[in-house]
Amino acid sequence: MHLPKLKLKDILFILLLVVLIVPQTRQPVQIFLNKGIAIFSPSVLNLEDQYRLTTYNWDLIDKEGHVLNFKVFKGKVVLVNFWATWCPPCIAEMPNLQRLYDDYHSRVEFLFVTNDEFSTINQFLQKNGYSFSVYRSLSNDRDMFNVKSIPRTFLIDKTGRIIIDKSGASNWNSQKVRQIIDDLISGNAG
Repeated sequence: MHLPKLKLKDILFILLLVVLIVPQTRQPVQIFLNKGIAIFSPSVLNLEDQYRLTTYNWDLIDKEGHVLNFKVFKGKVVLVNFWATWCPPCIAEMPNLQRLYDDYHSRVEFLFVTNDEFSTINQFLQKNGYSFSVYRSLSNDRDMFNVKSIPRTFLIDKTGRIIIDKSGASNWNSQKVRQIIDDLISGNAG
């Protein structure tokens, strides 16, 4: 019986499959691959695809138990990110979101929203050195964003218009995104 000779690409493919099957290596590999995808900036929606929020009535809760209604952000530039601690694309884009938050948190409202338990969230934030606040939804009004997968991120202008609607990992700390945010803050966005 003669076994076929394996080529290098076949060996690498088999190795990749094994790495993706083994639970201890699957998530780090997925995060690494998604970081490659997250080098690209999200795109601004075409004007005809942009839409305005029809309601701001959405209750959220933070880790201290404080309830926040999304209405307080009406008239402000807001970035809403739906994510989870177990989601590789979410984890891949978080460092860029943290850097954007570091520079813009005093001029832009950031809402990081998850369904994870706060004990899990707090461990994740501490382990990674993230300083942004995280919220859980108290009402089903998050459906106003029609979130079917994560990560899903929205950049909203002062009039409630969705400027960016991005599913999947992206580079939120790019010069392109920063320019869009600067324009939204100054009121120069068209």
